[in-house]
Parts: sequence; C-alpha cells; structure tokens
Amino acid sequence: MDRRNFLVSSAAALGAASNVFGAPSDTVRVACIGIGGRATAHIGGYSKLPNVEIAAICDPDDSHIAKGLAQIEKLGKPKPQTYTDIRKLLEDKTIDAISISSPNHWHTLMTVWACQAGKDVYVEKPCSHNVFEAKQIVAAARKYNRMVQQGSQIRSSVAIQEAMQKMRDGLIGDVYMARGLCFKWRDTIGHAPPEPVPAGVDYDLWTGPSPMHQFTQNRFHYKWHWFWDTGNGDLGNQGIHEMDVARWGLGVKYPVKVSAIGGHFVFDDDQETPNTLNCAFEFNESGKRKMLEFEVRHWMSNHEATVGDASYQGNAPATPRRGSDSIGNIFYGPKGYVTMDSYSSYQSWLGKEQTPGPRNDKGGDHFANFIDAVKSRKREDLHAEIEEGAASTVLVHLANISYRVGRTINFDSATMTCTGDAEANKLLTRVYRKPFVVPEKV
Repeated sequence: MDRRNFLVSSAAALGAASNVFGAPSDTVRVACIGIGGRATAHIGGYSKLPNVEIAAICDPDDSHIAKGLAQIEKLGKPKPQTYTDIRKLLEDKTIDAISISSPNHWHTLMTVWACQAGKDVYVEKPCSHNVFEAKQIVAAARKYNRMVQQGSQIRSSVAIQEAMQKMRDGLIGDVYMARGLCFKWRDTIGHAPPEPVPAGVDYDLWTGPSPMHQFTQNRFHYKWHWFWDTGNGDLGNQGIHEMDVARWGLGVKYPVKVSAIGGHFVFDDDQETPNTLNCAFEFNESGKRKMLEFEVRHWMSNHEATVGDASYQGNAPATPRRGSDSIGNIFYGPKGYVTMDSYSSYQSWLGKEQTPGPRNDKGGDHFANFIDAVKSRKREDLHAEIEEGAASTVLVHLANISYRVGRTINFDSATMTCTGDAEANKLLTRVYRKPFVVPEKV
C-alpha cells in the first residue's frame, strides 16, 4: 500500500488518527490559507524546504489568489490548486497539512475544521480570538491527535532557546519579573466610508464567524486588526510574540490578576482598539509570585535596555536601527538582567556593575520545525505546540478584557473565568455568526 492510500485509509478507519510518514523522501503536501501579507513568508518558507509541496492556496479574495500564484510561479514551483472556501479544500484527502495566515477571527475555526479533517496545522498568532477559542483549539488538537503549531517563530530561534536555558540554569538568579515591549510605528487609518464590496471578494466568507458589517476599507485587509470583531489590537498582533516570550521566560502559565489601562491617542480615526496600553499580570504558581509588565506604544518612542537599538548583530559593528520600533523583552533576576530582541538576539548583564554576559543572535526556521514534527508525529518536537501558544493568547485576551471593562480582573485558571465579574466573563467568548460557529464540543 503506498503512502497516500495508507493516509487516506487510516483517516477513514480511525477518524483523524495520526498520519504515519515513511522514508524522508516523502513529500508533505501543504495548503496555505489566507494569502495576505503574512502568506508571503509562508509560501517562501515552505518553498525552500525539501520534500514539501504547496499543493493549494485558499482565499476569499481573487486578487490575493493571483498574488499567491505569482509568487509561487516566480519561485519556480508547480502551480497549486486554488480555493475560495476552506471547507472545499479540506475535502482533498491528499493534503497533509494546512498553514493559516487569515485574519485572527478565523484562526480557531479553521484549525478545528482542519483537525476534524485529519490535517496538521500551522496557525498564525494569535491562534485564538478569545479565551473560549483558546480552550477549543487545544481540545481539537488533542482529540484528533494532530500536530498543531502556533506561528510564534521566535521559539525556533537558537539564540532565544539558549537564553531561556541559561536563565533556567540560574544566569540571573530566580527570574521574578519580565517586561514586554511593543513600541511599533503605527500611522492613523483615518476614516473610511461604507462602499460596495470589491469585485472578486466573497465578503460573507471573509467575515465568517464575525458579525456582518457594511464593507469599508478600514475593516478589510490588514486594518481589521484594529476592530474588536476581527482583531485584538497591537497587543494581539505584534505583541503576542513578546507576550509568549515573556511567559516562556518566567516559566508560568496563567495569571491570577490582570490590569490594563490605555487608550487611543494622537489620532482621530476609525480604530476601536487602543494604540497605547500598559498591562500588568500577577502570577502565583507553586507559591512563587512573579510579575509580567507589558507596554504597547504606537508612535514615536525611545529604545529600552538595548531592545531595538541593534547594538548587537553577530560580529558586525553596532549600527543603530532607524525609527522608533523597540520590540522584545527584558527579564530581571537578583543577579542581573537579560534582553531579547524580536530579531532573535539576546544579551545579558550581570551583577551590580552590569558586566556584559553571554549573548547570541542565531535564528532558526519555524516552518521547518513544523514539517519535522509532521513527519516525526512527536508533539514534543514542536517549538510552539498549540497548548503553549493558546496559553499566551489567553494573557492577551485577559489584558484586553481588563482594558475594555475598565478595571482589574481576577482570573481562575481552574474554571477559566474571571472571578465574580459577569461583564468580563461575557467577553471570554462571542456570539458566532452561523454557520461559522466554533463548536462547544470539537
């Protein structure tokens, strides 16, 4: 029995049992879903891997399909199948895995459907749009025994992995606080009036689980990040990367208390989400109290603790980075502090005199890590396995909830609810637009 017939027969006989791959020469057939800006990295990443074929691309916007096909042709790869509706794509039993770079409000439902169809999944961050979805996406991965990776690519950085191990080994002592920085230049989106849906766009499919709104350019490509129905603000856009690293470095999972204040400053435009946000999380695991600070800024800003100033890039001379972006993390312990830049580098300073300590800037390949795990069928091989990714998204959602209700919230990780706060608990999930419903039972 050849490999593909074996996979199809196994899926039929066992539901969504694990795929079993044979020799290393076997080709993994991947479908890319959501062919917007981030898809360029997905297509480029898979195209350079041996024994990986981009078998299909899917998007409800014909112009995105055309862009994806042009990129694949330029890379000299075979033309893939094209789809508008992911549900039709998932009927293709020859596809082994899907790679999702759609808007946030689609991430969990697409992943659940793919798991049910027997596909492995690489899903962009944040893997969930709310706390309920964070639970359901993990449940689907477990029930159908799928390899599911969140697109937190810094987890595949050799340098950051090294830094985490050195902190675990006591480089700066018992790490008691992390500070996440998301200082990123974001211009105004202005005001956009309702207009007819552009030709070639299936707006019903694009809207999916979200409430239907009149079409405007500000609610569409990329700018959907700044509306609660489809995005999670910059905390859930760029910030989720740093939030994930902060939680990883602290060695914690869920907070007991969350507080966030901020607002929409400088601009008068259509954006709903805050462009400036200060968040604080308190953890108390195994009797150890730890704290996570997180700050989002949208405009002109200083760098902080070398994060963003490009002071270390291998053996090359230091070259200050232009602009106001400072994206990374700082970890504090009684023996010193460690900084981690989003460009996959870390530095450390030790003792009262802040003597320079270990540093590194070697990156990694998150797409290759996913494909390796698809072949090995070992969940532990994934650098950003979905349970880790989902836990980090919960922190994003809780901070946004605290901001929206205007007060500190207390979180009970046993029940995954906000203690004694009906208004906050209502924001843990959403009313889904049928038939695009994330199921209670996956």
